[in-house]
Amino acid sequence: MQNFTPISALLGGALIGISAFLLFWFNGRIAGISSIMSGLFTTSGPNRHWRLSFLLGLMLGAGLWQLLATDTFSLRQDYPTTLIILGGFLVGFGTRLGSGCTSGHGICGIALLSPRSIVATLIFMASGLLTVYLIRHVFQIAA
Repeated sequence: MQNFTPISALLGGALIGISAFLLFWFNGRIAGISSIMSGLFTTSGPNRHWRLSFLLGLMLGAGLWQLLATDTFSLRQDYPTTLIILGGFLVGFGTRLGSGCTSGHGICGIALLSPRSIVATLIFMASGLLTVYLIRHVFQIAA
């Protein structure tokens, strides 16, 4: 495994956990990105400001990491546009169907011992494992 990076994974996980905790502590809100994003378009005033700040922080943090860690991180840019659009649609559909996204269920829901979130996260993980297996071993598509 050449891409095994436990230190950066631990640091990233800790930062995600800390930010989810702080959002819950100060705002009483779950850090589910789909809910934060949809609320950005359905709320106004101060309730909208923290949502916009949170989402901008996600994007700026990713951009900053890409600038600072250029030797260890590169974006794949050879995906067909139709697959990207289809993938985005399927993620949105799954988020709505599952009443939340992986960040809301997997990070915050499990931390709150929500049975619904535990089941949803198990389904997310099983679906991801099945997808990788099908792509690599059944359809023989290289990573």
